[in-house]
Parts: sequence; structure tokens; C-alpha cells
Amino acid sequence: MEFDYPTLAFAFGLTLFAGLSTGIGSAIAFFAKRTNTKFLSLSLGFSAGVMIYVSFVEILQKSKDALVGIHGEVNGTIYTVISFFGGILFIAIIDKIIPSYENPHEVKKIEDLDETKAKNKKLMRMGMFSALAIGIHNFPEGLATFAAALTDPTIAIPIAVAIAIHNIPEGIAVSVPIFYATGSRKKAFFYSFLSGLAEPIGALIGFILIYYFLGLNDTIFGTLFGGVAGIMVFISLDELLPTAEEYGEHHIAIYGLIAGMAVMAASLLLFL
Repeated sequence: MEFDYPTLAFAFGLTLFAGLSTGIGSAIAFFAKRTNTKFLSLSLGFSAGVMIYVSFVEILQKSKDALVGIHGEVNGTIYTVISFFGGILFIAIIDKIIPSYENPHEVKKIEDLDETKAKNKKLMRMGMFSALAIGIHNFPEGLATFAAALTDPTIAIPIAVAIAIHNIPEGIAVSVPIFYATGSRKKAFFYSFLSGLAEPIGALIGFILIYYFLGLNDTIFGTLFGGVAGIMVFISLDELLPTAEEYGEHHIAIYGLIAGMAVMAASLLLFL
């Protein structure tokens, strides 16, 4: 199969940009006050809005278009629905595998934890498992961004932006516990940065599997996008919004949610 190397470079670069946005979140965390719950609630709500909007309005529609074009209106729609809920099931199983004690979705307020040695270990463990879980989450996102960039760069750009925005508070989620556990900004930034590398790794593995073994056809593309839409919606509803609520800023989280949807809608309109 012939490859357009400039397009491949663009696809990998876009995926790398989206993944390494966790480092931006880590840097922001160092300038935010420890008890700035408004900032955390707003950023988490904003990310959820971006993820939910782009999943239902753009990614899931692209999945349906691809599958309907190959399998017909009825079967294509059914396969889209199956792919969407398959993605939800996939990420739900990952959440189940991670023990609830360390699950980054079971977030506690940093300020409620005493800075004792035992508590510091809990914080470190929370940060490490956050990095692991986020890395797993980022893997299929990287694969989707890469596939989209090769198929339709116009669609890939808003998807990459959405994922990048989502990854910023994920970087905060990783870096803050590790920073308060170790007192090291370098360690906090390193693990946050590392969790984002799962996206370009996902792109690389996807490149090998899809292009050398399966081939990128509309069935693979549509199924992949349907699954990623499900993953992104699950993360938003199970992780981002509940975490924003735990910080006690309900209305700010909702304002962030609506703002995220509005920004994503505006960015998609630019490509019409």
C-alpha cells in the first residue's frame, strides 16, 4: 500500500499534539492554587462539554455515515449503535479492572488529605493510577485521531483539538497528586507528560495493525469512530462531571460544560 508521507507526518504530529496536552495541564496546575476548586470545576466541565458535543454531533455521525455507506441504512445504523456501546463497555471494563481505591475516577479533594507520609503514599498511588488509566484512555483516542487525519484532515483537526482540551485537565489530575506526594514538579510533569504519550503510541500501533494487516476501509473506520465516541462520552459522564461535582462547584461545572459545547460547535462551524 502506497503512503503519502507528508500526510502520515501530519497525522502523527496531530496525534502527538493532542496527547502531549497533558503536559499543558501539568504546567497549569503549578500556577493554580491548591484550593482553587472553581478552576478545577470549570476546566473539568468545559472538557466534558467538548467531549460530549464532538462525540454525538461529529464522531458518531462520521461512524454512521461510513457504516451506512457500506452496509445500508438499517444494518449500518445498528452497527453504529453496537460500536458506540461497545466502546462504553470497553472503557467500563477498564474501570472495573482498576481497583476502586486507586481508581482516578474516585477522586478525593487534595486538601482533605493530611500531608503525612502515609497520606503522601496514597496521593502518589492516586497519581500513578491516574497516569495509567489516562494512558489507557488515550490509546484509542490516538488511534482515532490518526485514522481521521489520514482519512479526512478537516475532521481530524477539531477531533484533535477536542481531545487536547480534554487532556489538559487529565494532566492536572495526574500531576497534582504526584506533586503533593513528592514535592517534585519534575516528577509530576514527567508522569503527566508520559500518560499523554499513549496517544502517539496508539497511532503507531494502529498504523501497523490497520494498514499492514486489516486495511483501512469504511467498516473499520466506522467501527473505530463509534467506539471512540462511546469511550469519550463515558469518560465525560463517569469521570469529568462527577469529579467537578466533588469539588462542590455545581453551577460552575455546568457553565463550563455549556461553554465547552459552544466552543466545540463554533470550531466545527469553521470547517463547514
